[in-house]
Amino acid sequence: MSPGDEHDSFGGVGGSGQTRTRLPEGNSGDVYGGARRPVRSSRSLITVVGVVVLLVAAIAFANRGGGEPADASGPRSGTPGRTSPTSATGVRPVTGKNGTIPTGYAHDDQGAQSAAANYAVALGSADMFQDGPREAVVRAVYAPAVVDGLLKQLDASYSAALMTSVGLDANGNTPSGLTFVSRTVPVGTKVTDYSDDSATVAVWCTGLAGLAGEGSTKPVTSTWYTLTQKLIWTGNDWRISSSAQSEGPTPLSGDNRASLADDIAKAVDGYGGFTYAR
Repeated sequence: MSPGDEHDSFGGVGGSGQTRTRLPEGNSGDVYGGARRPVRSSRSLITVVGVVVLLVAAIAFANRGGGEPADASGPRSGTPGRTSPTSATGVRPVTGKNGTIPTGYAHDDQGAQSAAANYAVALGSADMFQDGPREAVVRAVYAPAVVDGLLKQLDASYSAALMTSVGLDANGNTPSGLTFVSRTVPVGTKVTDYSDDSATVAVWCTGLAGLAGEGSTKPVTSTWYTLTQKLIWTGNDWRISSSAQSEGPTPLSGDNRASLADDIAKAVDGYGGFTYAR
């Protein structure tokens, strides 16, 4: 167990309501798997890399910006504690951004869940594979007290050898004609521990990782995992102090036929992401 893994027993307080998504602002050869995609028995290399990096960060540390209001019309509909599977609950969603990462979360358990979901997206993005963008992500989502040491750990983990192993060059650049895919999609959140100045939130995620495009030898695959973040209230916002990652829960693979490599590349370029909020 890593020091950041403060979630031996799930089922703490909080966690009422359902995750709400905000619509994005953007728009929209060879066969990946040929026939139906088989049930996967192992994770893709890139996702394994993500697991290793997050665990390194947790072991090493056991120990905000402008933007238009996302919902200036007032609180969202729904009553906390009384929800249906499709209802939005709680206070209004986040109203600010630190670079491209939503910030300015409510100082309650629902705000902690919103922060954890959006931070999971940022930490699972392709930005983590390049030095400058990676530093920006880490400084936006982690508590200031742990940032500098964590960056040293991550810089060592994202080595030239690792980049080569996932199909990128030593600086994290993608080969010409291909699209590097690294996306995290939160499925749900659960608070396992909460106090006024700290929260532990488990985020159930699915992820996409690989190289999309004609001639790719590392096709995009999907994985499932749970990212558990310990958050603290600092600088008038929730920030991560430590995190840990575990595999699953993983559903049975469906009957969808794998898309063409070029279709995956076009989808990644054409579909924007979401801001997650309780």
